[in-house]
Amino acid sequence: MEKFFKMGERGTSTGQELRAGLTTFLAMAYIIAVNPSLLAAASVPMNAAVTSTCIGAGIMTIFMGLFSNRPLACASGMGINAVVAFTLAAINGADWQASMAVIFVEGCAILLLVLCGLREAIMDAIPVSLRHAISVGLGLFIAMIGLADGGIIVANESTMVAFGDVTSPTFIVGLISIAATVALYSMNVKGSILIGIIIAVLCGIPLGVTQMPAGIVSTLDFSSFGAPFMTDATGTVAVVKVLTTPILLVFAFSLMMSDFFDTMGTAMAVAKQGEFLNEDGTVENIREILIADSAAAAVGGLIGASSITTFVESASGAADGGRTGLTSVFTGLLFIVAAFFAPVISIVSSAATCGALVIVGFLMMTDVVDIDWTDLLEGFPAFLVIAGIPFTYSISNGIGMGFIAYVIVALVTGRAKKVKPLMWVSAAAFLVFFLLS
Repeated sequence: MEKFFKMGERGTSTGQELRAGLTTFLAMAYIIAVNPSLLAAASVPMNAAVTSTCIGAGIMTIFMGLFSNRPLACASGMGINAVVAFTLAAINGADWQASMAVIFVEGCAILLLVLCGLREAIMDAIPVSLRHAISVGLGLFIAMIGLADGGIIVANESTMVAFGDVTSPTFIVGLISIAATVALYSMNVKGSILIGIIIAVLCGIPLGVTQMPAGIVSTLDFSSFGAPFMTDATGTVAVVKVLTTPILLVFAFSLMMSDFFDTMGTAMAVAKQGEFLNEDGTVENIREILIADSAAAAVGGLIGASSITTFVESASGAADGGRTGLTSVFTGLLFIVAAFFAPVISIVSSAATCGALVIVGFLMMTDVVDIDWTDLLEGFPAFLVIAGIPFTYSISNGIGMGFIAYVIVALVTGRAKKVKPLMWVSAAAFLVFFLLS
């Protein structure tokens, strides 16, 4: 294990990696309950959705750990599963297999782009200022997710966002989660993020936020596996239907753009905490990370779990000491175990992980000082990325806003030569993406 994972070289240990893997799993555990409920709205059988969510996350997270040897975890992506549930479902009706075929097609397309070197080349073409901005924007995004999960910020029709109800049990658990995590982190307690989650889960019991499980063991249902190759009532294979239906191909392109750039941002966020982000903003082992993530997207569609992608919550495990792929392997094994004990695992409320996400968001803010705010070309696009990611609640939207702004500012200031060819291509692709969306 030492020879394969290089733990000594990266200043970690088996115990530290396992603890970080558990932290990442608990920060992501909400997906076990949330993803099946969304997919059920798209007519995917509930038991099958639970099985595909857990098994898919487990297998692809283990693959990520073994292939890239970095502490990143994968699971069905929030946002894309909502598209499957509420948009594609409306187009396809009860034909959820066609929706999964859309995911499968876009995943295969991204994998081909990675294998051709395009995805990695685009990352290399991103200006350093925008790389730092993506990291900062992701920090705000992660913190925003945590604060929303803890009921500390809530939606408001008048002001868009507002302060939560301080008497709400969810708010109280979220506040306990933040306070415990920050206190433990300030005292340099090993495993402070993990302990903070556990304290919040326990405090949530008398407050009614931590729900006792309805059962212990759940049965596995593999009926959604192979969804893209199932046939509808007319005998048409789902993937053939996608390839011959223009509107579904448009959706495949839109989801591909989202997947394409979301992972870039997530990889940089986790790399910042896991100490494999170089000074120029490049991510070590990025090719292996992108290959594993792209394969995960296709596998997600194949098994009926929606698109499986790298989770930004992986940063919580990296912040808790995860430095190698062993963190991911352990997280993946926990997901596979969770397939059999989903009712028990689901007691970890999203409010309990609030503190973990907020502290990670705080830690990611340091990159803001590396951006030259006195230079409009460097500062303004970076600002749009930082503001765009949390304000639009989308990594890809924020990145797209920054990319387009960069090429425009470069043009009007006479510095178009600073823009690399693939930045022009990416900005144009984002413009098409926004118009189609």
